[in-house]
Amino acid sequence: MSLQRVGSLETFVNVPTEGRRSRRGSASSVAASERARKLTFNPLPESWNPVFEEEDDGRLHLGQSRGAFEVPQWKRILQVVIMVVFCLFAAGIVFGYAALKPVLKKEGAYQDICNGGDTCVEIHLNLMFTVAAVATNVAALPVGAILDHFGPRVCGCIGALFLSIGALFMSFAKNLPFDAFLFGYLFLALGGPFTYISSFQLSNAFPRHSGLILALLTGAFDASSALFLVYRIIYSKTGGSFGHHRFFLVYLIVPAVILIFQLTILPKQSYKTVGEMIEEIEAPAFPDPADPSDVIDADDQVDEQTALIREEQREHHESVVHDIEELLGSSRADKDKQAQREEARNEKSGVWGVMHNRTAWEQICSPWFVLICLFTVVQMTRINYFVATIRPQYEAIFGSLEKAIEINNFFDLALPLGGIISIPFIGIILDHTSTIAVLTTLVTVATTIGILGVLPYTWAAYANVVLFVLYRPFYYTAVSDYSAKVFGFRTFGKVYGTIICLSGLLNFSQSALDYLFHRTFRGDPVPVNLLLLALGLVIGVCLVGYVGLQSRRLGQKREIGGFVNGRGEY
Repeated sequence: MSLQRVGSLETFVNVPTEGRRSRRGSASSVAASERARKLTFNPLPESWNPVFEEEDDGRLHLGQSRGAFEVPQWKRILQVVIMVVFCLFAAGIVFGYAALKPVLKKEGAYQDICNGGDTCVEIHLNLMFTVAAVATNVAALPVGAILDHFGPRVCGCIGALFLSIGALFMSFAKNLPFDAFLFGYLFLALGGPFTYISSFQLSNAFPRHSGLILALLTGAFDASSALFLVYRIIYSKTGGSFGHHRFFLVYLIVPAVILIFQLTILPKQSYKTVGEMIEEIEAPAFPDPADPSDVIDADDQVDEQTALIREEQREHHESVVHDIEELLGSSRADKDKQAQREEARNEKSGVWGVMHNRTAWEQICSPWFVLICLFTVVQMTRINYFVATIRPQYEAIFGSLEKAIEINNFFDLALPLGGIISIPFIGIILDHTSTIAVLTTLVTVATTIGILGVLPYTWAAYANVVLFVLYRPFYYTAVSDYSAKVFGFRTFGKVYGTIICLSGLLNFSQSALDYLFHRTFRGDPVPVNLLLLALGLVIGVCLVGYVGLQSRRLGQKREIGGFVNGRGEY
């Protein structure tokens, strides 16, 4: 899954104030909007960012947001805890497919149309997972649009509806006149992004701890794949009496609870970002007598009532400023230090800002985009294909079903743990190493995984699984980090969204790989793995070579002062 936090971009940049805005002028409101954008920490792409609108009072407001200081602290803490639990039970459960598949096979899934053919059942079940994996990635764009226009509550309710439909389809799949397993798993996959993406805005509930909150949500997403592992263990302990029909009926409790809390405790509107709250601090609550554009006309009579109103406005403004500063807990010195640290991280990346001043179309047509997109397509296909076929692959490699089951069980446990364990290390790596070093690590580890995946040794199999579960979250986060540093947030939604959508759609190639594995190569996974290994290595080397060359050129131009303002302008 691609929806990881944007690496080192948990920023709080101190941008100089351009001066007080005139309530009657438009140029200053544009500057304020730009300043707010730079100050905004939002894990969603730019096309999903809140839209700033200028009200009659000359201040910028969000139609679908509220300040965190307006909500009691205990309630915000409870909201975060609730959403972490919801993500644990709903966000990425479809990626626990490797644990669920043997249960569905024992329960007779697709036996009616495959007449007992194991290869036929395998292909149908893998297609079910492929469709779900594609839907999870492609759904991110419409989910973001719905979140923008209707808020997190509507998103959460839609997610609960999709989870309910998916659970019902999975439960009664054998009695329905269509491929209910495929559609049921599809709806479970669609319910995940609606739950997960709508939770991102809670990082603004406690701006000082936004990174921790995102880490908890991301960890819960990765750990959610363990749900089917727990079910498979229960299924084995009960001797198969707790079948998938009963399990998915019980699972209906999850969307029901989500719906109840969405309508009661959880916020209807997204919390305001840091940038917008700082705009509220900087925005004048009343006309500035030192600014001619803010002075009222001479004909206007300032009576006692007007003075009283202005005094109330002043007191309210000061109260809001105090609440916001208390929420942020940052002095000007703290902001300056944070800005300096962020500037150092950007410079260390070696590529930050290289395409920031280009249009989305120019960015998409550039080698920066083409190479990372091709690399993402190959790696995402490899990742999802391995999840779908780990047991038959190792059964063929070792010629032993027992050993394949043993490795599969280890993988089911390691997958959620790997995502949780790797979270703090991913942030450290992305914040303190250059982009070329990150990409080189990605290509090296991907190549190592490919080599280990074809070796007929037990130690190689376990090493492959360990590397895989650590590589998966690192890879997804690194791609989003690369996109943000190279292309910027102004076009992040379009560019990163295009990468994920194309990669998701091209994941349908898994069906072709399945056919090659089971039919063409007669159950031998080595040729398919070598093909993916070769493609990933060639594209990865091209990507690293290009970025390394451009990074060196950028470094030379910075030394001679040709790189202006970090915006790619020479």
